Amino acid sequence: MDFYGGPVHPTPPFNAPAARRLREALGMAPGHVAYGLAAQYGLRISAETVVAWERGIATPGERELTALAGVLWCAPGELLAAAATLREHRMTRDLTVDELARQLGMTSASYLRMEESGRWRGNEKQSGALCRALGLSAAQFMTATGRDEELAELLSSAVTTRWQAYVRPVAKVVPLDRALIQDVLEQLHTDYQALMVSTLSWSSTGQERSGSTGDAGRAFLARVVEQFWRTAGV
Repeated sequence: MDFYGGPVHPTPPFNAPAARRLREALGMAPGHVAYGLAAQYGLRISAETVVAWERGIATPGERELTALAGVLWCAPGELLAAAATLREHRMTRDLTVDELARQLGMTSASYLRMEESGRWRGNEKQSGALCRALGLSAAQFMTATGRDEELAELLSSAVTTRWQAYVRPVAKVVPLDRALIQDVLEQLHTDYQALMVSTLSWSSTGQERSGSTGDAGRAFLARVVEQFWRTAGV
């Protein structure tokens, strides 16, 4: 969706209790924060709006959040809840699009397209640079780049059919050493088959994973992904 010719971004995951806690630690009233936003950053924000932010009734935009962090003498990341998207992780690290793109060796426009679409299309070298720049674990990388569903489907097939055929496909989407992926898939496959033998029921779990539709199917996919990360130890 566009607004006055520009893309509309979702607001960042604002941590309202942290904002209030930081303000009170500085001995400031909401009015002091509002004054600082105007004097230092040219933002006309009322004290009532500052209170609304702290109560979770309203949420500051990206520019407002950066300014608020400046007034409260903290990093923007201290005012954010757990990040999930590329944009949220970038904001947590207090990086601009240009700064992050430069670290990744790509143009700002190319990076921004991927950030806005939620689909990462960088190469292996750029993916590694992204993880380092944003401090992403392998699991966080998968979520932030929109690959969780793809991984779930691959793992589902790997544990229920021939796991060897899925080492390469999984390695293409997960930033882990291929030898580790091979060991993890073999272990998951072994554990799954043992479970099927012990329960003497191929139908119950098999029905859970039928396609990827329904609550049972989604629950199975979630469990196999969780087990993958647990087994990988990352």
